[in-house]
Amino acid sequence: MVCIKKIVWFFFIVTIFSCSEKPKETMSKTAAEILGNPNYLAMSYGGYRYQDHSIEPTLEELKEDMKILHALGIRIVRTYKVHKPQAENLLKAISELKQEDPSFEMYVMLGAWIDCKNAWTDQKPIHNVESDDNKPQMEKAVALANQYPDIVKVIAVGNEAMVKWAASYYVEPWIILKWVNYLQDLKKKGKLSKDLWVTSSDNFASWGGGGEEYHVEDLNKLIKAVDYLSVHTYPMHDTHYQPDFWLNPEGMEGKTDMEKIEISMLRAKEYAKMQYENVKRYMESLGVSRPIHIGETGWASLSSGFYGPDGSKACDEYKEALYYNHMRDWTNQEGISCFYFEGFDEPWKGGDNSGNSEKHFGLFTVDGKAKYALWDMVDQGVFKGLTRNGNPIIKTYNGDKNALMKDVLVPPTAKEVSIK
Repeated sequence: MVCIKKIVWFFFIVTIFSCSEKPKETMSKTAAEILGNPNYLAMSYGGYRYQDHSIEPTLEELKEDMKILHALGIRIVRTYKVHKPQAENLLKAISELKQEDPSFEMYVMLGAWIDCKNAWTDQKPIHNVESDDNKPQMEKAVALANQYPDIVKVIAVGNEAMVKWAASYYVEPWIILKWVNYLQDLKKKGKLSKDLWVTSSDNFASWGGGGEEYHVEDLNKLIKAVDYLSVHTYPMHDTHYQPDFWLNPEGMEGKTDMEKIEISMLRAKEYAKMQYENVKRYMESLGVSRPIHIGETGWASLSSGFYGPDGSKACDEYKEALYYNHMRDWTNQEGISCFYFEGFDEPWKGGDNSGNSEKHFGLFTVDGKAKYALWDMVDQGVFKGLTRNGNPIIKTYNGDKNALMKDVLVPPTAKEVSIK
């Protein structure tokens, strides 16, 4: 009898010990469950905090950013390349955050950068021949997806890699198709999760929503090969490059300055919707049905160039907030994921000019100030206790809306531009 009690007690102790040692299970959803789900907001992410792009964000800095984005409601972030340490370190940071708190949920759309031969060199780019760097880029992406299957839910082959204005590096669609098929084949062979979705993230024109020069057979094959289309749309850029929608005086007569701004930003939303619908029409003309999500869209809060006071007068924090809210409202209602560009300003972009718009697409400044789009969330205490670079999350302009509005300019009409 004593012996039996000892045996029972032994197994009880072993059971307790085993349970205490077993790691807590963390939730994990598939791409199909996440994309298009308004409870899983998406964001484009770059954690580089300095003008020197060689300074990598630390593990703690990456965790800091993920906590901020998580508080914002973001549950899936998009990265762009794997030949720099940031993407791999980000996956490690998310994994550690999940271990610390099993309720912490963040997924990744992992980008693999694709170039043509001679890209970014002093030699002439050869757009129909791919860079030797593409293969190791893809292999690294596969390895990371297999190492972190609970986090990596999408692999994107290339970023704006087919659009012809990317003259330094763009490739012909067959190169993207080759690597998409490579990933899909790995899924069929069980060497990648069958639930992993594969796409390419590119300009709306590259997906057939623009000129006929893009309507080639390899693109048609690519549309059939991906799990969904990741489409970029940037009305802000087109306030300069395609300004008809922005400079149109119709409906502006007798309106106040604020009403003119509101009308202009509604036009910007409709312009983005038009580009999305153009891609959808082209896809459907091929007899194909795939989900279409927004891989990138955004609005800069400052510009000293084409979009600033001497240009289309498009950029300021007020217009950025209107665009952000318009896009979230539309895409959430329609079941479209919108990888908004972007979470944080990145000073390494756009050269040495501090007023270059590429440096100012973030909803947060580099030092952690929340721009106007997020002021209400600051008031609600959403970011309480969180910091960036050691700074608490506070409002830009010290929360003074009158000061902010002094930097808000009324979009010009075509007539006003011609007079200048």
